[in-house]
Amino acid sequence: MIEARHIEALTNLLGEKGLLTASGDMAAYETGARYDKGRAAFVARPASTAETSAVVAYCVQNGIALVPQSGNTGLVSGSTPDDSGRQGVLSLDRLTAPFELDRVNRSVKAGAGLRLSDLNGKLEDTGLFFPIDLGADPRLGGMIATNTGGSRFLRYGDVRRNTLGLTIVLADEAGTVLDLSSDLRKNNTGVDWKQLFIGTSGAFGIVTECVLNLEPAPKQSATALLVPSSREQVATLLVAMEDALGGYLSAFEGMSDNAISAALDHVPSLRNPFQGGIVPDFVILAEISRSTPPREGEQPLDAVLEEVLATIWERDDAPLADAFVGPPHEIWALRHALSEGVKHSGRLIAFDLSFRRGDIMPFLAHMKVQMPEHFEDVTICDFGHIGDGGVHFNLVVAKNDPRIADPDFEADLRAWVFSVAVEQFGGSFSAEHAIGRKNQVFYDQYTPEKIRELAAGLKTITSPATLGAITF
Repeated sequence: MIEARHIEALTNLLGEKGLLTASGDMAAYETGARYDKGRAAFVARPASTAETSAVVAYCVQNGIALVPQSGNTGLVSGSTPDDSGRQGVLSLDRLTAPFELDRVNRSVKAGAGLRLSDLNGKLEDTGLFFPIDLGADPRLGGMIATNTGGSRFLRYGDVRRNTLGLTIVLADEAGTVLDLSSDLRKNNTGVDWKQLFIGTSGAFGIVTECVLNLEPAPKQSATALLVPSSREQVATLLVAMEDALGGYLSAFEGMSDNAISAALDHVPSLRNPFQGGIVPDFVILAEISRSTPPREGEQPLDAVLEEVLATIWERDDAPLADAFVGPPHEIWALRHALSEGVKHSGRLIAFDLSFRRGDIMPFLAHMKVQMPEHFEDVTICDFGHIGDGGVHFNLVVAKNDPRIADPDFEADLRAWVFSVAVEQFGGSFSAEHAIGRKNQVFYDQYTPEKIRELAAGLKTITSPATLGAITF
């Protein structure tokens, strides 16, 4: 699949640990988190920016395509090779250095291969954290390439908002290293070039190091499960919570009954908090938090939350039907179990959509009616970040359904869902998973021609060689 001289040359650049060629060693890098699987010509594992540059330069000079891979937790086939066996995987898993904390600046310079959990573990004693909360445990480079958001986007924003600087290796014949690693928060001396590499799926260049903004870690939090009086009242409830709580509100997550039931069925240790064990039609996880320790005479956050909910309960428009204030670790355990629960309930076809906040619930209501008419026996198990307009629109088909073996079935289903989301509701077909092979056709369909031309031009300027799983 690739000439032996190339393997020998890459081994000389990276050492025995830095290049994998045996099928057993490469299997984990060839298999994605959501059913996708390809064949790699090799897996390159550079341990520094210099090694990354050397590998990229060699591959570009010899016409070898590379697919950058971070934690391989993506869901749109953006981090795995195709099935040709002619693409090399460039893994970030050894790029875990440096780790340079600037406590005064509230920033850290870190290797792009460092996992999110390891980053926050290293920061635990400092009182700071990187405020992107995810169910998965990705590496930083992949988070930057996909511009992840997470459950606390409402308060802290996405990766784009929290990235100060980057070090990039371009896919050109020199393997050019682009130093954009400034740790300044304000710098208006020209184009903010780092933004070009955030959220573009690694196609314009490979992130090897990053400078990230840190936030004071929450010292107090309170959580509740809210049952709106109807799905139509979710938007009213969100605005009421924001009006009453301001910056205290750090999460407002929506969970459907099907998604919750799947999690409760899959994780026996989860406690069902609902009266009589009956899961409501739709539930909101609300969290409020403070980054300061409790002060004498200060109202506890549990009491603040209960007081606000009592006020909302008494409103004339009655947006709230019920509420359960409970321990944060128990309530978040339910939210974080949704993905695995849904995944194990059947064959999963997942969508990551975003809308104007007021359009999420009308979209879900529309799909609840229309889905059985267009695709029978497909279960909607939705959940997501209502506070920022994002929804994980998960569709589940029974594991023994013969349609699973028909590639046209999933293609038709995806085309229909995206047409409704984008054309009828003005939404996005990718909220925070960026673009992989699964979304290529929809990028081509829904991106205006002039924008595609500009993107292709930028790709030619930055990384003219084949890099990544998509084509801009």
